[in-house]
Amino acid sequence: MAPQVDVLINKQILIERALVCVTTRITKAIAERGQGTIALSGGSTPKPLYEALARQALPWEKIHVFWGDERYVPGDHPDSNQRMARLAWLDQVDIPEANIHPMPTAAADPEQDAQAYENELATFFQVEAGHFPAFDLVLLGLGDDGHTASLFPHTPALTVGDRLITVGNKDGQPRLTFTIPLINQARSVVFLVAGASKQQALGEIFALEADPQQYPARYIQPQGELLWLLDQAAGENLRPS
Repeated sequence: MAPQVDVLINKQILIERALVCVTTRITKAIAERGQGTIALSGGSTPKPLYEALARQALPWEKIHVFWGDERYVPGDHPDSNQRMARLAWLDQVDIPEANIHPMPTAAADPEQDAQAYENELATFFQVEAGHFPAFDLVLLGLGDDGHTASLFPHTPALTVGDRLITVGNKDGQPRLTFTIPLINQARSVVFLVAGASKQQALGEIFALEADPQQYPARYIQPQGELLWLLDQAAGENLRPS
């Protein structure tokens, strides 16, 4: 399925568009399957989206929240993606704690915690070894270097094809991350990208030819829909091929 690319006039409009995307897709999932599953991204761009979601009247008991990647720090650490989402959104709504599925980071062993989260996903989605569950919605960001989730350029995580969760590496610091095939199994993948610093990476990601090892977001080609939401600063020079 060809990606849809929407360039919005500013970040505020980007967030308003993202809010509609999230609520409509989760509501549709609940109507069709009785629950909605969403994997969150970290970084600064989605924070106002999470704050906006906190103001929505949704059937929280039917929504399950996961994370697409996480820094290998305690859950209450200032750098934690979980902490940011809880403060901005999840602590503000009446969602059951059992519906919140953070990546574990307490074993002092990233590989062990990656396996633990993989086991949790396999149990929740009731998939057997070697099979990939389909999230209703995966939110992703984009780094200036072309990375997404914790899939960084020229790192071993990019070659993992038989796991749901693996260990990413950012300047020697471990992170937990969804693998490329897990992301690509999603029914919907939505990128939120803001800022002029993303222009160069976007140009390479949408080029007819470029090295996905250098620009890992090129690997994201889901079996479902792929939507890129860009603000004007990020997308003004983009000419999707």
